[in-house]
Amino acid sequence: MNYRKAYREITEDHFPEKMTITLGDTQLEYQKKTWRIETPTGLEEKGLRYGENPGQEAALYELVNGNLVLGECQFIGAGNGLVSSVSSEDLIQSGKHPGKTNLTDVDSALNILKYFDEPTVVIVKHNNPSGVATRSTLVEAYREAYYADRIAAFGGAAVCNRTIDKETAREMSHQYLEVVCAPHFEEDALEYLKQRKNLRIIQIRNIEKLQQYAYQRFLDFRSLMDGGLVIQQSPLNTIRSVEDFKTAVVEHKGVEYANKRAPTEKELNDMLFGWRVEMGVTSNSVIYVKNNTTVGIGTGEQDRVGVAEIAALKAYQKYADRLCFEEQGKPLWVLKEDIQQGKAEQHVLDDINTRVATARGNLEGSIMISDAFFPFPDTVAVAKKFGITGIVQPGGSLNDHLSIEAANDAGIAMVFTGQRAFKH
Repeated sequence: MNYRKAYREITEDHFPEKMTITLGDTQLEYQKKTWRIETPTGLEEKGLRYGENPGQEAALYELVNGNLVLGECQFIGAGNGLVSSVSSEDLIQSGKHPGKTNLTDVDSALNILKYFDEPTVVIVKHNNPSGVATRSTLVEAYREAYYADRIAAFGGAAVCNRTIDKETAREMSHQYLEVVCAPHFEEDALEYLKQRKNLRIIQIRNIEKLQQYAYQRFLDFRSLMDGGLVIQQSPLNTIRSVEDFKTAVVEHKGVEYANKRAPTEKELNDMLFGWRVEMGVTSNSVIYVKNNTTVGIGTGEQDRVGVAEIAALKAYQKYADRLCFEEQGKPLWVLKEDIQQGKAEQHVLDDINTRVATARGNLEGSIMISDAFFPFPDTVAVAKKFGITGIVQPGGSLNDHLSIEAANDAGIAMVFTGQRAFKH
């Protein structure tokens, strides 16, 4: 079997052209999305390449008629779509042609990006961010998001909330990305991006007004293996500004326990940045942020202290790789092989390891963000070990008082959000 060929072929599509969903008295009409693609034999109409894997048929549908209001949920409506509204003209370059994962990665990035007004880049891999950064310019934001986890960014989707300019495109053209998405592209920028023939270049104009989606609910459908459905409202982020954070204070057996150190302005800014990112990370999750950039991201684990340790371990690994790549022009694993083969000196690696250890994986001075409360103070102990100065967590555990005491002992500022941010 030619395994590589399976990833290049477009799976058959037996889904109907139109789909109708009736909820009570409301009828929603959907049109299957296809794109006109230039092929060696001429223009062809093609839908999704395949689903999550080759051999899984898939289709993308766009709402074309109807408007649903169900409690606080309201469909955006025709003409205001994002990923599902991408037209043939918006698919500036189809590359290897989009599949389901490419588009859901973009959607996952938009669900984080919708909270940011400043130039921000979200790089997503398998529906989770590998790196997120906000800076004064887009090229700086992209560079920091990329180097937050250069390894995981390989083959990722980079989504921007600003027009991609020549400088940013030049930076992107040096790396392997599957998708680049933005509201607009400068002509000079496209010249750089199109050098990557397999790259999907997608324009979504409504990213310019993405913030209007930040506090609107939508219906989230989950299909069960028996054909059943779980339908829920999407979550709302109640932390809109730093003023919405609550000092960690609880009463336990008639005694009040309160966090003693108020966060600095810089810490509060990182806390707000981090909570916005955390809303789009698969649970159980703990992430670390510093200077409006993700430092370590732990996702989808079963225990909280474990994911905190994993995120910290990743921070060490990614920071070492960044130092090596920026200074030696090669990945860390290549440097190690070169040393074994006598092509590089051991002191180079020793120097990198020393600096990583001194900076504690670049975690020192960062903020820990948790999507759910701490059942035990052991997660605070992890924060202390790595030099974390602030913690954001929902609060609500029976043992909140123990976590507050542990934070006070470590001199860590801790705030509560009052809301959990599970995402599965």
